[in-house]
Amino acid sequence: MSQRSGQEDPERYLFVDRAVVYNPAAQADWTAKRLVWIPSERNGFEAASVREERGDEVVVELAENGKKAVVSKDDIQKMNPPKFSKVEDMAELTCLNEASVLHNLKDRYYSGLIYTYSGLFCVVINPYKNLPIYSENIIEMYRGKKRHEMPPHIYAISESAYRCMLQDREDQSILCTGESGAGKTENTKKVIQYLAHVASSHKGRKDHIPPDSPKPVKPQVQNAVQSGSLFYGELERQLLQANPILESFGNAKTVKNDNSSRFGKFIRINFDVTGYIVGANIETYLLEKSRAIRQAKDERTFHIFYQLLAGAGEHLKSDLLLEGFDHYRFLSNGNITIPGQQDKDNFQETMEAMHIMSFGHEEILAMLKVVSSVLQFGNITFKKERNSDQASMPDNTAAQKLCHLLGMNVMEFTRAILSPRIKVGRDYVQKAQTKEQADFAVEALGKATYERLFRWLVHRINKALDRTKRQGASFIGILDIAGFEIFQLNSFEQMCINYTNEKLQQLFNHTMFVLEQEEYQREGIEWSFIDFGLDLQPCIDLIERPANPPGVLALLDEECWFPKATDKTFVAKLVQEQGTHTKFQKPRQLKDKADFCIMHYAGKVDYKADEWLMKNMDPLNDNVATLLHQSTDKFIAELWKDVDRIVGLDQVAGMNETAFGATYKTKKGMFRTVGQLYKESLTKLMATLRNTNPNFVRCIIPNHEKRAGKLEPHLVLDQLRCNGVLEGIRICRQGFPNRIVFQEFRQRYEILTPNAIPKGFMDGKQACERMIRALELDPNLFRIGQSKIFFRTGVLAHLEEERDLKITDIIIYFQSVCRGYLARKAFAKKQQQLSALKVLQRNCAAYLKLRHWQWWRLFTKVKPLLQVTRQEEEMQAKDEELVKVKERQLKVENELVEMERKHQQLIEEKNILAEQLHAETELFAEAEEMRVRLLSRKQELEEILHDLESRVEEEEERNQSLQNEKKKMQSHIQDLEEQLDEEEAARQKLQLDKVTAEAKIKKMEEDILLLEDQNSKFLKERKLLEDSIGEMTSQLTEEEEKAKNLSKLKNKQELMMVDLEERLKKEEKTRQELEKAKRKLDAETTDLQDQIIELQAQIEELKIQLSKKEEELHAALARSDEETVQKNNALKQVRELQAHLAELQEDLESEKMSRSKAEKLKRDLSEELEALKTELEDTLDTTAAQQELRSKREQEVAELKKAIDDESQIHEALIQEVRQRHATALEEVSEQLEQAKRFKVNLEKNKQSLENENKELACDVKSLQQAKMESEHKRKKMEVQLQEFMSRATEGERVKGELAERSHKLQSEVDNAYTLQEEAEKKSIKLAKEVDKLNSKLQDSEELRQEETRQKLNLSGQIRQLEVDKNTLLEQQEEEEEARRNLEKQLQMLHSQLFETKKKLEEDVGSMEGLEEMKRKLQKDVELTSQRLEEKTSAMDKMEKTKNRLQQELDDLMVDLDHQRQTVSNLEKKQKKFDQLLAEEKSVSARYAEERDRAEAEAREKDTKALSMARALEEALEAKDELERFNKQLRAEMEDLMSSKDDVGKSVHELEKSKRTLEQQVEEMRTQLEELEDELQATEDGKLRLEVNMQAMKAQFDRDLQARDEQGEEKKRSLVKQVREMEAELEEERKQRTLAVASKKKLEMDLNELEGQIEAGNKGRDEAVKQLKKLQAQMKDYQRELEEARASRDEIFTQSKESEKKLKGLEAEILQLQEDHAASERARRHAEQERDELAEEIASSASGKSSLLEEKRRLEARIAQLEEELEEEQGNMELLNDRFRKTNIQVETLNTELAAERSTAQKSENARQQMERQNKDLKSKLAELEGTVKSKFKASITALEAKILQLEEQMEQEAKERAAANKIIRRTEKKLKEVMLQVEDERRHADQYKEQMEKANSRMKQLKRQLEEAEEEATRANGARRKLQRELDDATEASEALTREVNTLKNRLRRGGPVSSFSSGRSGRRKLNLDGASVDMSDDDSDSRAGDFNDIQTANAE
Repeated sequence: MSQRSGQEDPERYLFVDRAVVYNPAAQADWTAKRLVWIPSERNGFEAASVREERGDEVVVELAENGKKAVVSKDDIQKMNPPKFSKVEDMAELTCLNEASVLHNLKDRYYSGLIYTYSGLFCVVINPYKNLPIYSENIIEMYRGKKRHEMPPHIYAISESAYRCMLQDREDQSILCTGESGAGKTENTKKVIQYLAHVASSHKGRKDHIPPDSPKPVKPQVQNAVQSGSLFYGELERQLLQANPILESFGNAKTVKNDNSSRFGKFIRINFDVTGYIVGANIETYLLEKSRAIRQAKDERTFHIFYQLLAGAGEHLKSDLLLEGFDHYRFLSNGNITIPGQQDKDNFQETMEAMHIMSFGHEEILAMLKVVSSVLQFGNITFKKERNSDQASMPDNTAAQKLCHLLGMNVMEFTRAILSPRIKVGRDYVQKAQTKEQADFAVEALGKATYERLFRWLVHRINKALDRTKRQGASFIGILDIAGFEIFQLNSFEQMCINYTNEKLQQLFNHTMFVLEQEEYQREGIEWSFIDFGLDLQPCIDLIERPANPPGVLALLDEECWFPKATDKTFVAKLVQEQGTHTKFQKPRQLKDKADFCIMHYAGKVDYKADEWLMKNMDPLNDNVATLLHQSTDKFIAELWKDVDRIVGLDQVAGMNETAFGATYKTKKGMFRTVGQLYKESLTKLMATLRNTNPNFVRCIIPNHEKRAGKLEPHLVLDQLRCNGVLEGIRICRQGFPNRIVFQEFRQRYEILTPNAIPKGFMDGKQACERMIRALELDPNLFRIGQSKIFFRTGVLAHLEEERDLKITDIIIYFQSVCRGYLARKAFAKKQQQLSALKVLQRNCAAYLKLRHWQWWRLFTKVKPLLQVTRQEEEMQAKDEELVKVKERQLKVENELVEMERKHQQLIEEKNILAEQLHAETELFAEAEEMRVRLLSRKQELEEILHDLESRVEEEEERNQSLQNEKKKMQSHIQDLEEQLDEEEAARQKLQLDKVTAEAKIKKMEEDILLLEDQNSKFLKERKLLEDSIGEMTSQLTEEEEKAKNLSKLKNKQELMMVDLEERLKKEEKTRQELEKAKRKLDAETTDLQDQIIELQAQIEELKIQLSKKEEELHAALARSDEETVQKNNALKQVRELQAHLAELQEDLESEKMSRSKAEKLKRDLSEELEALKTELEDTLDTTAAQQELRSKREQEVAELKKAIDDESQIHEALIQEVRQRHATALEEVSEQLEQAKRFKVNLEKNKQSLENENKELACDVKSLQQAKMESEHKRKKMEVQLQEFMSRATEGERVKGELAERSHKLQSEVDNAYTLQEEAEKKSIKLAKEVDKLNSKLQDSEELRQEETRQKLNLSGQIRQLEVDKNTLLEQQEEEEEARRNLEKQLQMLHSQLFETKKKLEEDVGSMEGLEEMKRKLQKDVELTSQRLEEKTSAMDKMEKTKNRLQQELDDLMVDLDHQRQTVSNLEKKQKKFDQLLAEEKSVSARYAEERDRAEAEAREKDTKALSMARALEEALEAKDELERFNKQLRAEMEDLMSSKDDVGKSVHELEKSKRTLEQQVEEMRTQLEELEDELQATEDGKLRLEVNMQAMKAQFDRDLQARDEQGEEKKRSLVKQVREMEAELEEERKQRTLAVASKKKLEMDLNELEGQIEAGNKGRDEAVKQLKKLQAQMKDYQRELEEARASRDEIFTQSKESEKKLKGLEAEILQLQEDHAASERARRHAEQERDELAEEIASSASGKSSLLEEKRRLEARIAQLEEELEEEQGNMELLNDRFRKTNIQVETLNTELAAERSTAQKSENARQQMERQNKDLKSKLAELEGTVKSKFKASITALEAKILQLEEQMEQEAKERAAANKIIRRTEKKLKEVMLQVEDERRHADQYKEQMEKANSRMKQLKRQLEEAEEEATRANGARRKLQRELDDATEASEALTREVNTLKNRLRRGGPVSSFSSGRSGRRKLNLDGASVDMSDDDSDSRAGDFNDIQTANAE
């Protein structure tokens, strides 16, 4: 069949035979019969002709069999004229309806045309046979062509997408959707094949022969493509081979399709700027993983299972433990083969494709192992034990095979399956599983394993297809996804697919709307545009909306979180939330069939919600998952690396106890549902599709029998509806779908308006306007554009009908004229024949008469004998001669004519040759000119190309340098992160050492404090204690006030919720703990006061020293300047934050005002609601149901409160942990700072002694170190600034966004409240009028209403209190955040100081060589230091005490910070709870609004009843009046009768009876009337009561409002006071802290000096000298290595890297030295008693230094490794080509900032050197002044205090000046930002102008070329015209010569025969007269005709 189809003409399957289409007979038949479409059950629609119209019905005659039928007018659809038969684009149909679309598709399909356009769609119908329209010739035919130039084809779609991508630089997408078996995957293959052929960069692709046609049933591997792929490039070949691999693992045989894709995919092919393929990426969606464990009847699982079992060799089978097809339970139907395919061959092709994709052998084997293990999962069988429901595994052979394949332990696997560990509370418990649970767990593991394998495979293919050499400029995405399908019952997966198609259809509608809008704007048509994409938004919102009300997916996720939730509760919740939605319906079927319905764009879809919760959670046995994650097989462990994200055992326990009991639970915090993941992937897909230009392909399956040439109409119609084709046609109907160019419209329809257009030229638009006016069309039916005329649907069909009628009239008229002419001609001929017959008859009669006459006989005999007869003979002879002469003349004339003709031919040939020669010469000249031009152009282009290449090289070099810089920055960041990690580890170690050391120090200090000066210092301590107690009591009072406020809040909350008591108890416990902590602090304060007294004594001594150190103060002032700069920066940030906080407070106040207004409105509405609710409860007997609802709601609220409390506990615990970590980190940092400072002092002393000897080396080192420090310092500053700016920007944006959202929400709530208030006021007025007519029954309802109003008022009061509390807590939170930020800034300052000390340490490392000489000198000084040691030990102890006290103060500050953070977290929790309560209140208010509406309806009913009662009462009164009148009449009659004395006794008796009866009736009527009056009085009383109550309620409400406003203002004032007090406290704390830090620094300086002396004494031993020598040698080596490394690195960033790496080593040494220092301190304390221990500790410190050196070497090796990794990673930086402009700008700015930072660093370095010199001088002076310190302390104290006050004043002034400067800087920064934005805009405009200029220049060049060509053509035309003129002159001359010759010949002829002409003159004239020849003849004609007549005469004579 393929051979036969290959021989067919491919054009037959592409082009339409227009001769058949433009058939005039069919056109006439359509016009005459008035053909229409009517619905048919068999064919969908049938053709029929309209015979008669009967109102709304029409009588039609079927065209097929002639039967008549009656059809409704609404069911009839118009038929298009035959002109539109088999039209390529169905949007051009004039009658756009379902029947026409189906008929067009059917006609084209039966003609072999499977592709048809429908607007933006390309509709494809599966042919189920091979068609020869996919060869290379067809690809070349479509290549470079536009869409309208070629017939519909998938290649045309691909070509248009490819060309648009190249021309417009816009990403493209091709969306292929349709049912299973419709041909989506095959068309996707064809798109990839076309793009691989067109965009392949391989040279030899011309030799490639692609496949002839698609395979109708989607073959497994595309053999033709594979055979031809050798001629593609490697990337294109891999791209084509990715499809067979995905088909093997993702396709399966179904009932509809033998190779059905069971997943959706989006293939993204990347192209470079030149249009070549540079890479690809595949994303998959919704793999049908359930097919791996079970299949329907006659269906197969994924192909790979059958391929592996059929194609694996014996060795592979033994490795994978494979068996036969029938041995696997997961292969439900055994070995089902696919006709025409062999699984063994397909397996080999799949393996070959994997090799082409560069899969490794180990990877392939690991994948096949996973496939075999999935089959083995199904062979594990479980049995139920006899006595219990527990499952057991009697035979574990399958489990052993599985564990062997997956690398697990069998025992652990069986234990995890049969009795997994489940977490119950904090303990783990093993729970036995039932048989059903075990089977479910095994199946779920099998599905999950296969799904992970498929995801890994897609990732691996993407990795193979990814190319990073060339950057992808743009891409074409091909989406192959399942289309919209409607089954009888649809599951969760089908809803996801339909949701996807809704989004895709919305995308199509939106793009169609945009294109229509562009077309109409281009043509200048006024039309109100409709965005049809919004039509689908309600349905999409119903599915995906997150809240208000939540959609299907959101409700499903919410139910997944709730315990004991089932599918039924989900459906009930969905009906409750979305029951009123327009697109949602409750099912009309029975409950067991469908649960709910959704109205999609394609129709109504019924959904069954069975197992939706389980499918959404996708639970797994987490015990087995952890085993798989810990598998010995690396591939399996890699597949299961996301174990934390699965839904495991012990979560789904309460979820679905009916099905699985307490089985499955998730890991906390990592739970992501299937719906969430799919929604995220779909949003990403839609975002990429919206950023592309989409092309739509809709695949349609014609029949389910897979037969070629058969089309089921109803099936196709359903698919057209589902695919959105009919939706597109609906959109087309709304606008003007039919468009005709002016010329075509005039040419076709001018016949309808013959006299509308005048003769002469007229513009097409004007002509069409005149024609439209003449046609008198409705203006709504057409629009006239700039080049086209637009019509609505059906208008062209109407015009075609009128045109056909006009043409028929014209043809009929033409036929009648022709017939009349022919009839007249025939009649004239008959008349001539009649006259000729009469002449013949007359001549015959005369001959018959003369025949026997003798004289006639004599005349006939004598006549020949006469001379006249001889004359006649002579005449005859002469005539013969004349005839011969004439013949000769004719021959000569003929020869002359021939000669003339030949002459003319030769002349023409000569002219043609001359023209050709001239044209060729001109062409040659033109070619020469063109060649010259092209050469010049080529040279210009080559120059341009060279320039561009040079530019490109420069840009590439720039780009490379930028990429290298970026890599270096990234590596630098990594190094910093590593440094941070190492520092954290070191800090943890130091923390442990610190804890132990502090314990010892505390013990020692306690002993010393107890022994020393107890009696003498008691009084001072007491005073200090009293002061501190006063401070603590003030703090306690403040905290008690806070506690009181909290208790008030607690009491208020208890009124609202009883369940919050537990939380308040916890808060009370925390308060008790705080009190305990305070008591501890009190105890510690006593110790601190002791220490403070000692410190004061020391401070007095030190102040005496400080009086003589004014020079040191100047140096300290320089340092303080630097610190003030940092402080000013911090203050600047603080002020900015305060300004921001003020703005936020203003926003908060405005929000509070709006909330108060909303609360007032809410109260009014709540009261009205309660009133209506009471009325509702009275009228309806549904109080019990409402009470049940309330109880349920209260239970739900209680459960929610419990959950909130649990979460708050967890959150508090986490916050406490974070605080503890932060406190430890702070302590570590402070300790490191202290140790670094001590070490710095020691090193400075050593440096002083060694400076004189090492000046030359120091100069070199300093020069190198200055450059390094400058770069590092600038880099650090830049990083810190960047981080600060980024954090500020993010925080500001976040806060701004939150405030904007809150303001919008509040505004909307306020607006809603205002509208509700207005409506409520109107309704209240109505109700007040109608209340007068209510019954007395309202009294009972009044009492109920009052009770509920009380409850409601209590609730509203609680809500208001909660809101006020929330606001206060928010303010406190903001204040605490400010404090936290200040602390963080101080921490950053400390870090920067630490960094500076590290730099100084690096500088001082070079000075370690002279330590030997220093040690020798120290040996001499050891004796002196031993004497001083006893004196200094006491001073050192005192200093250590002061240090400990300062440390405790810092700890106290940290504790306070923790408390503040804790309060912040509590406030956040309260805020969250309040938001939840607010949401609940909103829902309650919504419910109350519904109840209010119901109550209003009932009130209206009651009003009607009251009106009816009033009318009845009036009628009764009227009847009463009538009865009274009648009674009076009767009485009168009775009296008359009684007065009369007639004998009528009986009648009187009867009258009396009637009178009694009437009186009884009157009494009854009176009683009724009294009852009615009583009721009316009661209603009036009730109305009065209600009015009184309403007035009282309003007054009470006003009073409550005023009271609450006053309370709110008071609270606000108190809060403002608290804020101010807190700010004042913060400022005091800051001042105290600065003073403490200054004193601490001074004390630390002295302490460090003493420690240095002690260390010098202790280290004077011989062992220390030896170790120092070793260290010195190592340091020399280290310095050499350092110098070599510095010399090898030229760039700044590399130098900074090395220095930072070496810093790590130095920091490690510093840490080790700090440990040694601590050890030396311990040894010094016990110096007098334990001299031997001191030596041992020094030895241990030396060993520590050796280990430090080893660690330094290890770090250097690590540095080398990192450098190698850095060099490897430099190759990956080519992806930054697009960002090089931005980086250039950033680099320029950074360079400028770097230069500025260098200058500042240079200055700071100079200042540092000066400080060091001053420090040396001061130290020398300090040594001299130590003896005279104690005598001069009092005067120095006073001087210092005065100086301190002066300095503080100066600091304040400077702070103010800096604040002003900061403000100016902020303004300038804002202005600078604005200027930068303007500059960027101007740059953009300049770029746009440049592009426009370039386009204009190119356009000018084109126009110049065209002008030159036109001039050349004009010169050619002038030359040709001259030639023609010459030739014409020559021809005229030749013709004149010829005429002369002819005239001479004629003259000769005339002279030669005068007698004959004279003799034959009569007869010739007679002949002329007889024949009626014309007299106006020329001379030549007359002569020739005279000769002819003479010849004729002679012939007659003979």
